[in-house]
Amino acid sequence: MKRKRIEIEKETIYTMVNIYCKGQKHDEVLCDDCDKLINYANQRLDQCKFGENKTFCSKCTVHCFKPDMKESIKKVMKYSGPRMILHSPIITVMHFLQK
Repeated sequence: MKRKRIEIEKETIYTMVNIYCKGQKHDEVLCDDCDKLINYANQRLDQCKFGENKTFCSKCTVHCFKPDMKESIKKVMKYSGPRMILHSPIITVMHFLQK
């Protein structure tokens, strides 16, 4: 069964935020700020007007994140991106194949 793009995006964001949160030694589990960021990103993905045809958010013509959340997710991605290959090689490879 083919997985939906939105589901894959959610899994990728969850993984990246987890790497970031643990790397920043926020908590044993996700801290409140990181949990809120995941929930916010999931809401935005659920409401994406492009649906399964969406591109990567960085290449999107519609920027739906509030400025503070956009800065937060950029910080997470900058930290987690280089570490993804070690933590989730399958997600990393799938991400590059989708580009």
